[in-house]
Amino acid sequence: MSAPTIVRDLVVAHTRTLKLPGVARTFESLARQARDSHWPHEDYLHEVLSAEQASRHESVIRQRLREARFPEVKTLDTFDFTVADGVNATQVHTLARGEWVTAPENLILAGPIGTGKTHLAIALGVEATRQKRRVLFTRAADLVRQLLEARDTRELTRLQQRLLRVDVLIVDELGFVPFDRTGGELLFNPCSRRKAKAIACGSAVLARSHRDPVETAVVTRHRPSSR
Repeated sequence: MSAPTIVRDLVVAHTRTLKLPGVARTFESLARQARDSHWPHEDYLHEVLSAEQASRHESVIRQRLREARFPEVKTLDTFDFTVADGVNATQVHTLARGEWVTAPENLILAGPIGTGKTHLAIALGVEATRQKRRVLFTRAADLVRQLLEARDTRELTRLQQRLLRVDVLIVDELGFVPFDRTGGELLFNPCSRRKAKAIACGSAVLARSHRDPVETAVVTRHRPSSR
C-alpha cells in the first residue's frame, strides 16, 4: 500500500472518530484543487473547515425538517401569489425572514378553504427550519386529542413543556372540528403561555367566526395577553 493511500485512510479514520463528515467528503477534491492552484496551507485549511461548517448546517436543517413533521414540504417559491386574493407577497416574504418569531406575537392565517393557508404556514415553517429554529406542525384536532390523552395519563405537564420548547408551533385546520370547553382550553393554554416564543395558530379557518366571511386569506399578527 502506497504512502498517500495510507495517509488518506488515516485521514478518513480521523474524520470518523471526530465526526467530521464534511471534511471526509471534500478533503481529497480540495487537496487536488489546492495543489493545482498553489494554495497556501492556510487557504486549504480554511476551505476544508468551511465545507465542514456547511455540512453541519445542512445536517441541522435536515434534522429540523424531520422533527417538524410536515405532511409535505411546501415552499414560498411554489406559492402562486397571483391567484391568492388578500395575500400580500411582500408581507409574507418579510415574515419569512423570521423576525416575528422572537416577538411576543402569534401569527394567524385566516380564510376559507382553498386560499393557501396550509401552504403558507408550511412554507413559513420551512423557512424557520432553515434558520435552525425548532418547528412542529400539527392539526388542531390531533393536538387536542394528544392533550386530552396526556391529561388523562397525567403526562400533560410534560407535553406542554415539550410544546413550549418549540420555536414555531403550526396549528392547522383550526375551526374545522368543534371542541368542547375542556379541549379548547387545553389547546389555547400553550398558545397564551408561549409569550416571547412564536406560534402560527393559523392556517386556520378563523373566517368562519365572521358574519360575512370573504373569499380571501388574511395574514395577521396577534399579540397575546400578558396574563
